[in-house]
Amino acid sequence: MVTSTHETSHRIFQDHPEVLAPLFEALGLAPPAKADIVPLTPDATELKPLERRVDTVLRVEPSEGEPFLLAVEAQTRKAPDKGVNWAYYVAYLRAKFDLPVLLVAVCRSRTTARWAAGPFECRVGPWSSQITRPFVLGPDTVPEITDQTLVADQPALATFSAIVHSESRGIDAILNLLAHGMRSFDVATAKYWSEMLEVGLENTPARDRWRELEKVVISYFPGRGTVFEEAYYDGEAKGKAAGKAEAVLRVLEGRGLAVSDDVRARVSDCGDLARLDDWLDRSGTVEQVEDLFDGMPDEPQEEQGS
Repeated sequence: MVTSTHETSHRIFQDHPEVLAPLFEALGLAPPAKADIVPLTPDATELKPLERRVDTVLRVEPSEGEPFLLAVEAQTRKAPDKGVNWAYYVAYLRAKFDLPVLLVAVCRSRTTARWAAGPFECRVGPWSSQITRPFVLGPDTVPEITDQTLVADQPALATFSAIVHSESRGIDAILNLLAHGMRSFDVATAKYWSEMLEVGLENTPARDRWRELEKVVISYFPGRGTVFEEAYYDGEAKGKAAGKAEAVLRVLEGRGLAVSDDVRARVSDCGDLARLDDWLDRSGTVEQVEDLFDGMPDEPQEEQGS
């Protein structure tokens, strides 16, 4: 309730700014003159509402402890006004729902991630009235995919990891492991996560790479009439073989295995799709590159060539 005492306690500073002198002195600022203080309306209600939307807001009720809100913001680059907006989101959600708020920024770029961690301060001189410190999910806090079994066990985490690392140097190896792991899914599941990843990669170079690998993912489901299968059969056989050969080599290199020029030539020159499929299966588990060819006959001469 607004009382006379309440009103007097703050209006005195509007009419007599010299009362603020001790405050400014403590902050090391020059004492204000009356002309330096311009009263503004204290009404925080926006007569013309501004559109402010948090990307995602979740109410979390842990098995132990108190519930809280999780506000998730996807941030692709630095934004001068974002710190102010984030502070507003946290304060507004805290007041509206009477719950603590954890603000999470999702960043693909390490530079953006370091910036997004803040702190973002509302400061006057040396004093901060409000500090906003988002928790950042980025390349340094989300682990890369290094085991294809994770794709089958935790497809959501694997997909999210690929999105977060879409601007990292190892993204090609990550996408290859994802493509290989998704081949164990049924058609609907593979299509769902494949499209989820494609959308998440947005306009990054990794998206183009994934669009090629999608054809390999769905190639295990012939005759199903999927969009990906149609795209797969649209290309020439040589193009298909080249794509699979590249996938084999990228998986091997992504696992840190040394690929000799002879092995690279043998894989790249192979035009047998079934053989390439088998090599792709083996590429995720072999201990050394030469094991890729164990127990397999040499390729027919007609498969060789540029």
